[in-house]
Amino acid sequence: MRDLLVERWGERVAPNGVVDRDAIASLVFENPDELKWLESEMHPRVGRAVAEWRAELAPETEVAVIEVPLLFETAMEAAFDEVIAVVADDELRESRLTERGDAGLAGREGRQLDQEEKAKRAHHAIRNNGTIDELEQELAAILAKQ
Repeated sequence: MRDLLVERWGERVAPNGVVDRDAIASLVFENPDELKWLESEMHPRVGRAVAEWRAELAPETEVAVIEVPLLFETAMEAAFDEVIAVVADDELRESRLTERGDAGLAGREGRQLDQEEKAKRAHHAIRNNGTIDELEQELAAILAKQ
């Protein structure tokens, strides 16, 4: 995929051979045509990867978890038995993105359902406004019921 991105946008999106997600975000969130192109390349690949991953699971696998950031937006939710939405307040999400050095929410929000809508559509919703330990406890409680 890196080569395809470099072919489209040049070396600036993969300096030293490493894809710069922030550089790509600034390109695609400012240009709807570029976002459309990226999604047309990425979404089918993600769908194939998920299908391959599921096919490779051992038959005795009771629970398997995968993270799909645009699950509802790409209409992939039907591929899963249960969906857990992990949501957080926007201010906290922005802060966490900044701490990780990622671009802010502004460009991403236009393509994503809001947090409350994701929570409504999911089978389970967890509000992740606390610590990692608290998140893990909530996830463990849901998984224990499965």
